[in-house]
Amino acid sequence: MNLTEVRQLNSRRQRRKRVGRGTGSGLGKTSGRGQKGTKSRAGGNQQSIVREGGQMPLFRRLPKVGFNNANFTKRYVVVNVGDLEEYFQGGDVVDVPQLRKKRLVRGPGEINVKILGDGELTKSLTVKAGKFSKSAEAKIVSAGGSCEVV
Repeated sequence: MNLTEVRQLNSRRQRRKRVGRGTGSGLGKTSGRGQKGTKSRAGGNQQSIVREGGQMPLFRRLPKVGFNNANFTKRYVVVNVGDLEEYFQGGDVVDVPQLRKKRLVRGPGEINVKILGDGELTKSLTVKAGKFSKSAEAKIVSAGGSCEVV
């Protein structure tokens, strides 16, 4: 028995492939890479080079899931001061249920309303809304009305 014949049974470490050491080794000539083509050449094992054409990859077939901040943005329905002039009488209280009745605001569930200053206002109204533009607030107050942020 020689030292070269001594080895541990069930070795935990797998011996590395010694590639390109003659045809007798079983991994000579093309070194187990087959004939020609991208994958046979140096640097051809990069995913971006090899993945080309064929079936749509799984990660692109599946829908995007996970957190998205857009789901939590507050969206406002816009109503102009000119619309309030047209649809309401002096002294009225303007809030979301009243705007729904007059069909200025539509849609199910809770709605956030922003009043913008497009148009003129001559009637005094008490307006309750989520937001007001500066020009809208100025026009409502100058007409003798009031603005309440809900």
